[in-house]
Amino acid sequence: MDIGIVLQTTPPAARVIDLAKRAETYGFSHVWTFDSHILWEEPYVIYSQILAETRKITVGPMVTNPATRDWTVTASTYATLNEMFGNRTVCGIGRGDSAVRVTNGKPTTLATMRESIHVIRELGSGRSVDYKGSTITLPWAADSELEVWGAGYGPKALQLIGETCDGFILQLADVSIAEWTIGSVRAAAEAVGRNPDDITICVAAPAYVGPADELAAQRDQVRWFGGMVGNHVADIVERYGNSSSMSTMVPAALTDYIAGRETYDYNQHGRAGNEHASFVPDEVIDRFCLLGPVEAHLERLAELAALGVDQFAIYLQHDAKDHTLAEYGEKIIPMLTGTGLAKR
Repeated sequence: MDIGIVLQTTPPAARVIDLAKRAETYGFSHVWTFDSHILWEEPYVIYSQILAETRKITVGPMVTNPATRDWTVTASTYATLNEMFGNRTVCGIGRGDSAVRVTNGKPTTLATMRESIHVIRELGSGRSVDYKGSTITLPWAADSELEVWGAGYGPKALQLIGETCDGFILQLADVSIAEWTIGSVRAAAEAVGRNPDDITICVAAPAYVGPADELAAQRDQVRWFGGMVGNHVADIVERYGNSSSMSTMVPAALTDYIAGRETYDYNQHGRAGNEHASFVPDEVIDRFCLLGPVEAHLERLAELAALGVDQFAIYLQHDAKDHTLAEYGEKIIPMLTGTGLAKR
């Protein structure tokens, strides 16, 4: 299993770049960032600097959306980075959340997401597409290769991802929900003649390495994540109804916890201490996130690996960024990669 990190592009950008550089030295495979241009700095500019100061790390957004930028601009940006640094980008994409809601917009439709995935991937991989009545190509991008990984929770989004995407991003680490979503994505892929094993599975969630007797403080540092996921879950409930009416389509483990959700302030999005995440109960935090000592993290990662998860990406938004980064780099990643002795 690969290990990645998810960073906010909060100023100073030098701090983000420093974390990315250290992540590579620790053996992390990917550096992801939020992509919300009002709340944080523009990620693609920062990717260029991260790629310039690293050798192997892959960068990408978790996640971008079809609404913020013209799709041809997005594809051109990836292809340019790939030409400069050797195909070390990946496009994580969803329907849109904070980037569109802060400007009073709404998430795009799944049909729009489907079309954008095709255009961005084809252009970003040096191939031609039909776009707004013309066949267009990035003539200088023949050597670029771009994968698109889709993020979603609802049945129709999971179907779309299975039918079209190179990877699936699940933004929570609950094992039962992971089993359901991964199974849905793979079934959709198989139904259209794709090999389900060709889809990379990435689970992303906050991880906080700390003593078992300090779980209460750790939970408070990552409670914001349940609030963030709750925004997407609220959309699912609005579309499909409450848990009793959609229990055969969406597991209650994903939807029931938002019953106490009221308002949400995007000014506190993705931040420890988010005042609009108090409705998230401790048991949901324990299911959605990885907390506690190294052994607890390894146990959950083993469960996810058994489901076919290829990468776990750590949301590193709490007060122990450096410690958790180091604990993963020095203890957890070596265990996952099976680093052995030179001689026995």
